[in-house]
Amino acid sequence: MLCCRPGSLPGSQAVRSQRSSQEAGKQTTRMAHSLNEWLWQHKFWLPPGITWEDMKESEDIHYPKPRDLLLSIPFALILVVIRCVFERAIALPISAKLGVKDKLRPKAQPISILETFYTVNCKNPKEKPWLWDHRECWTGYPQQPLQPSLFWYYMLELSFYCSLVFTLPFDVKRKDFKEQIVHHAATIFLISFSYCANYIRIGTLVMVIHDASDCFLEPTKIFNYMKWKKTCDSLFMIFSAVFLISRLVIFPYTVLYNTYYYSMEIFQPFFGYYFVNALLITLQLLHIFWSCLIIHMVYKFMLQGTMEKDMRSETEESDVDEERENMMEKEKNGIAHFSNVTNRNYIQRNGSEPLNNRAHLTNGHVKER
Repeated sequence: MLCCRPGSLPGSQAVRSQRSSQEAGKQTTRMAHSLNEWLWQHKFWLPPGITWEDMKESEDIHYPKPRDLLLSIPFALILVVIRCVFERAIALPISAKLGVKDKLRPKAQPISILETFYTVNCKNPKEKPWLWDHRECWTGYPQQPLQPSLFWYYMLELSFYCSLVFTLPFDVKRKDFKEQIVHHAATIFLISFSYCANYIRIGTLVMVIHDASDCFLEPTKIFNYMKWKKTCDSLFMIFSAVFLISRLVIFPYTVLYNTYYYSMEIFQPFFGYYFVNALLITLQLLHIFWSCLIIHMVYKFMLQGTMEKDMRSETEESDVDEERENMMEKEKNGIAHFSNVTNRNYIQRNGSEPLNNRAHLTNGHVKER
């Protein structure tokens, strides 16, 4: 009968446990590798007949890489920090000094360098012809080199929407809170997928169309909080026109029609085709939802002649303050009206001076003035 030395059994158990952990680690690695291979199958991301081997880079040609999207996370955090610093260190002191009601309207000074650049480069764009000829979005697809300007444009937009998601729980809850979540999620998925599948050109069109109206929305909110009613109303009408035209006319014709029909002239439908179109249709449904709200606000504006508060908003602090001021003003008007009515009734009954024209002496008697 063989005997084991003391301590040999625990050692063998440690070896077996170590081997089992190594096998589990290898199995996890194999599963992750299999999942990665399944996820990045070229039939999901590229048109038929095109593989990842056709997307090899060279010294002069670079294509989008999925790992580039990781840069949006630190950029989003940087934008959150910049936003907090700006709001607390710059916006709040300035608004306090200006009293939020300052009528100063600074006029932008002409900058010769920017005007020269616009005259030379922007009126005759040659680097991005797909902005004007939308069929160019599919010329050479998917072998379309990534330009540095488009790379940084994508990183900035993706970081911005990620920062909005990070701060969404801390912002004011509005009636369209769920729609905002759907919009941000669809936008982030659309930007990320279009980057990975090299839908850079069509993605650029989507972002430009959205940014066209957003640049009028924030100044409208600022002037609304400053209670510059006329300026706010004017900007809101401009924003409404740009939003309705860009989201209900230009977006369907330029983007949806482009991705649905023009792309079929180049390749057959595949998973990326259906996925991108589903996200774009989701955005269009949200455009219709917000357009209905805007049209209703414009209708109210045309009837009342002034802009009402944002229909999406629940009661905010500014609205509470304004309502409180209105209530105080109404109470004052009501007290004055009641005092006038009381004095007139007293004169009619007694034929003497009103009560507020009498002086009270220290002994409690009333002295006629």
